[in-house]
Amino acid sequence: MQSSSFSRQKEEKLGKRWKEYQGMSNWDGLLDPLDDNLRGEILRYGHFVEATYKSFEFDPSSPNYANCRFPKSTFLERSGLPNTGYKVTKYLRATSGIQLPSWLDKAPSWVATPSSYVGYVAVCDNKEVIKRLGRRDIVVAYRGTTTCLEWLENFRASLTNLPIPCTTIRPFENNNNNIMDDSGAMVESGFLSLYTSSLPAKQSLQEVVIEEISRILHAYREDSVPLSLTVTGHSLGAALATLTAYDVKLYFPKLPVTVISFGGPRVGDRRFQKQLERQGTKVLRIVNSEDVITKVPGFVFDDDVAGGGGVHVAGFPSWVQKRVEEAQWVYAEVGRELRLCSRDSPYLGKTNVATCHELNTYMHLVDGFVSSTCPFRASAKRFLRR
Repeated sequence: MQSSSFSRQKEEKLGKRWKEYQGMSNWDGLLDPLDDNLRGEILRYGHFVEATYKSFEFDPSSPNYANCRFPKSTFLERSGLPNTGYKVTKYLRATSGIQLPSWLDKAPSWVATPSSYVGYVAVCDNKEVIKRLGRRDIVVAYRGTTTCLEWLENFRASLTNLPIPCTTIRPFENNNNNIMDDSGAMVESGFLSLYTSSLPAKQSLQEVVIEEISRILHAYREDSVPLSLTVTGHSLGAALATLTAYDVKLYFPKLPVTVISFGGPRVGDRRFQKQLERQGTKVLRIVNSEDVITKVPGFVFDDDVAGGGGVHVAGFPSWVQKRVEEAQWVYAEVGRELRLCSRDSPYLGKTNVATCHELNTYMHLVDGFVSSTCPFRASAKRFLRR
């Protein structure tokens, strides 16, 4: 009876304070120590990301390689997520813009697969879950790198201009500090390519996700329940989640947009960081300090970035910084960070570059983290591989 009452109190707290848990106050007071409701929400979105891996066809000999293995009607159940209260409305595909040499035509087809299933859109349609969450939540979930061309895109680490639709109204641009005058934000070339590239018979990821969010918003336009969008992803998926959130907020500035990312690389420069902040997009990066992927690409020259984890080279000679800037390799971290560490877990044992980056490791660390001054939770064994 006491346990049931406590559970109900937690659910009521979540529903009443959903804006706080979605980062509308930048998660102040919720990260260290880690609020239990926020921990539950991070893990819940982590499971949505996990479903993208479970549903992906990894077998290169399969005719269904790089596609989703499950139909939308049973997707969440077959991915190990029954009774979520969400329904999948759209599958998402990423397309590489890399032009391969003609001699690769003789290579196996999986080597040059240009377009692949990368995630999905789902919307909460269960009244009880909507009541518990305090709003109707839309989820966009992305997986990490799997195909050859995606790996090649990852290595295109120089920054490139982020195109912005000229028809988009951006009220946050009305400022006098010249951050966005004359030149727009810059983001990693490969990530932008996967987000914006298309094929003659396939729309870009950007086009599909914006159309689907627009359709959902129109479908629930007369709903009295608040709507929110949570974009979540792991690794490459974390970068795509950040680009998606930025884009959606441009098109739908009144929609609350939050990113929950796991093990994500850097995405853009300081202008991109500032634009995310101005438009009100909230980003929570879950970072394992032992994960090298979170330390790339490029360099961070921000003197005011606290803590470790980045390549902070503000003390380097000015000529070095100038050369790096000319090479378009100066990045900036976005949003708030929940910093965890593999070494804090007594259960992981020896780890390597791969295990430090695995989504399972991130889920385990979130489950076990209490605060920067408290030991790892003894009960946190749910996400360990047997």
